Amino acid sequence: MLDNLFSGIFDSSSTSVISVTDFLLCVVCALVIGLILAACFMYKTRFTKGFVATLALLPAVVCVVIMMVNGNVGTGVAVAGAFSLVRFRSAPGTAKEICAIFLAMATGLVVGMGYLAYGFLFAIVLGMVSILYSHLDFGAQKRAAQYKTLHVTIPEDLDYTDVFDPILKEYTSECELAQVKTTNMGSLFRLTYNVVLRDAGKEKELIDKLRCRNGNLEISVSKQENVIGEL
Repeated sequence: MLDNLFSGIFDSSSTSVISVTDFLLCVVCALVIGLILAACFMYKTRFTKGFVATLALLPAVVCVVIMMVNGNVGTGVAVAGAFSLVRFRSAPGTAKEICAIFLAMATGLVVGMGYLAYGFLFAIVLGMVSILYSHLDFGAQKRAAQYKTLHVTIPEDLDYTDVFDPILKEYTSECELAQVKTTNMGSLFRLTYNVVLRDAGKEKELIDKLRCRNGNLEISVSKQENVIGEL
């Protein structure tokens, strides 16, 4: 009686119907796998509450979708098109977030196909490897603290071509003038350099020497974002 309640109105004798017990078993397994993946993602990672909750629910959502497709080619194509539209409704994410989403979708697909043990095995192995990579700082830049973006403001009558070259050669191993911009109605120039410091501990000493050259105008040093850019 319960199985008849959850059967589709378009089901036929050639359609394989999923029982309520099997459906609930797959969904519960997918939810548990989602919790495992969410816990692994939170290890040494900056995250938001919404993203973690989504990651925990995504395997169950994909699992149900796969079970409902159930060999129907037309429905499968429609579902693929719906999933492809999701990327245009979300903010760009980091490489790790994108990997976590694909991992959650993959485990949901495996569970939806009925391979519950493989779903758990896949989630646990990939989750442990992700934790191991985070613990070992796999792929981390060894000199990340030395990569800086330097902004120097100079008066309009100062030739910026090579005025700071002696100082930059002394304190940096690599230096590139990335941008020149006028400010304050054209009375000032704002120079942007991408530099690699020889010694991160001498950053203040570098700034002090630059202040002597630019007339004590504004100088700022920030983390060089394009060194660790994501996708």
